[in-house]
Amino acid sequence: MDIYFSADIETDGPIPGPYSILSFALVYAGSYNGVSFHKPKSYDLYFYKELKPISEQYQEEALKVNGLNRQALMERGANPIDAMNEAYEWVQNLSKNGKPILVAYPLSFDWAWLYWYFIRFSKNGSPFGYSQCFDIKTAVAVKTGLPIVHAGRSRLPTSLRSERIHTHHAVDDAIEQAEVFAKVFEWRL
Repeated sequence: MDIYFSADIETDGPIPGPYSILSFALVYAGSYNGVSFHKPKSYDLYFYKELKPISEQYQEEALKVNGLNRQALMERGANPIDAMNEAYEWVQNLSKNGKPILVAYPLSFDWAWLYWYFIRFSKNGSPFGYSQCFDIKTAVAVKTGLPIVHAGRSRLPTSLRSERIHTHHAVDDAIEQAEVFAKVFEWRL
């Protein structure tokens, strides 16, 4: 059984390593047994952390987008080792006998960062392996017949959109994605 986790991250730059994850959220987004998809009644099962930056480099533009105080996170942010080990355990505990699958819109940005952080900081590596992931953007492109370049959130059919506002707070945005994911997964043409 697939156990889905919607992920959102906020960073201080474009790539992991030279730059840092400042916050991330994982939200339980449902399960699929090969026959039926089960979405949660609410999206209140989530993991959220604000992290201590791992480097001195950052881009002002990234901080303007997410509104996080990088200086304050250097003092009070969670240690990435502790955070990624806790996130790994949280995902495993919710997954039980299922396989955890990371979901994002688009997947490429969030996956690259989270996979790198799990491999670098978690003693167990990534709970999502090296390829257990689902790209909502690709699913939207396939189901709507749009090219990938036109399958962004702004072009989602109204019936697939979330009622939530995209806030650039990791929990809010991961829940928004989870709602879109469920609508796309359940959408019948």
